[in-house]
Amino acid sequence: MQTVRGVLSVFLAVLALATCVQAQTSEPARIASAVDSIVAAALEGGRAAGASVAVVRGADTLVMKGYGHADLEFDVATPDRAIYEIGSVTKQFTAAAVLQLVEQGKVNLDAQITEYLPAYPLQGHTLTVRRLLDHTSGIKGYTELPEFGELMVRKLPRDSLVSIFSAKPFDFAPGEAMVYNNSAYFLLGLIIEKTSGMKYEDYVQKNLFERVGMADSRYCSERAVVKRRANGYDARPDGLLRAAYLDHTWPYAAGSLCSTVGDLVAWNRALHGGKLLTAESYRELITPGSLNDGSRLRYAMGLSVDSLLGQRTIRHGGGINGFLSDLSYFPDHDLTIAVLVNTAGPVDPGSITRSIAESIFGKWTPATARFNGKASDYVGEYRGVGRGRELIVRIAAGEDALTIQVGDGQPSPLVYLGQETFARDGSRYTFVRANGGVSGLRADNVGGYSILTRK
Repeated sequence: MQTVRGVLSVFLAVLALATCVQAQTSEPARIASAVDSIVAAALEGGRAAGASVAVVRGADTLVMKGYGHADLEFDVATPDRAIYEIGSVTKQFTAAAVLQLVEQGKVNLDAQITEYLPAYPLQGHTLTVRRLLDHTSGIKGYTELPEFGELMVRKLPRDSLVSIFSAKPFDFAPGEAMVYNNSAYFLLGLIIEKTSGMKYEDYVQKNLFERVGMADSRYCSERAVVKRRANGYDARPDGLLRAAYLDHTWPYAAGSLCSTVGDLVAWNRALHGGKLLTAESYRELITPGSLNDGSRLRYAMGLSVDSLLGQRTIRHGGGINGFLSDLSYFPDHDLTIAVLVNTAGPVDPGSITRSIAESIFGKWTPATARFNGKASDYVGEYRGVGRGRELIVRIAAGEDALTIQVGDGQPSPLVYLGQETFARDGSRYTFVRANGGVSGLRADNVGGYSILTRK
C-alpha cells in the first residue's frame, strides 16, 4: 500500500510540474500570438507600410520582430533590426545627455540659459535650463511656425532657425503653462555642444549609444546609405506616398535619432537599470515638475510619467515625416514595449502599445465617481494658450454627462473622477471656481498643461 501511495505521489508531483511548465511556456506563446494579431490588424488594408515591435519582460524576450514592408516599391519585407527614424523619442536621449553634463558640473539645471547661450534674447523673462526640459519655457515652437515649412528642406547653419523663433514673443511667461516645444530641445542640443565641446551627434554616439551597446543606432541622415533602414511613408486618402523630404539639420536634438526596437530595449535596460545616470540624476529625469502656481505635471524630462491600464508607465512617443514611434516602460514589471512604424498616418503606435499591454495585464476599468453636480455650472467655452494656436475647449451638457469638444474635434463624453475633475481618454480637465462660479479650466493632456479662461 505504501508503494502504491508513493508512486501516486510521484505521479501527482510530475503532473503538477508539467502543468506548471506548460503554463509558463504557454504565456509567452500566447502573448506573441496576440502581438501578431494586433499588428496584423493595424496594418490591414495598407494603412501603413510596416512596423517593428519588441516586447521584453526582464530577461525574457517575448516578441522581437518586423511586420509588413520596409520598402514598398521593391517589395522588401521588414527585416530583423530594421532601422527607423524615432522622432521625439529622441528627447529622452537629449535629456539624459544634459543630466550627464550636470553630473560633470558643466550644466546647472537652474541657471539661466544665457549662461550657455549668451546671445539668446530672453525678452525680460527668467528662463532656466530646467524649463527647457519639461516644455514650460514659453518660447515659440519652431515646428508650428509657417517659416519652418520653407526652411525644413534647406541645409543652413543652425543659428538660422534660432534667429527665427527667438525673435517671436514668448507664448507665456516661463512656468505659467506647459506647451510641447521642439525649440526648447533644439536649444538643449546647442547647450550640450557648448558645454561638452562635442557635436551633439558625436556626444550621443560616444556617451549613450556606445555605452549601451546600441550598434544599430545613429543620428539620422537623409543621404547616407544605411543597411536595413526602413523607408518612410505618409498616408493619404488615396494611399501611401514616400515621406516628404526633411533635412536632418532641423529635428536635431528634438527628433533626429534613428534606432531599432532591439536597441531601444537595450536603452531602457540601461537607462532604468542605473547604468547611465546616478540615482540622483535618474530621479530628476523621471520626476515631473510643477507650474508656477503649483500645478503638478505628468511630464518630466523627455519622458511622460503616468499610467496605462492602471500600471505605472514611463514613456514617450514620436512622429516625424514618414515615421511614428512609441517606447514604453512599465517599472513595476520591468517590461518594455517598443513599437516603430514606417508610416505617418492612421496607425498609432501608442494604440498598439495599449493593445499589447492589455494582452499582458488584461482589461482595466478606471475608477470613476457618480456626478451629482449641476451641469450648467460648467457649460461654456474656455480659451487659453495651445500648441501653435489658441486652445479652445467647449463644454456642453449631454443626456447623461458633460461633453467636451477640443478645437475642431468631435464632442465626446467626459468621465467624472471627483472634486471638479473629469477625464477623456488620458486627458484630465479640472474646473476652477472663483467668486462662487466656474471661472476656468485646467487642461492636462500629459504632453501639455494649459490654464484656460471661461468666456
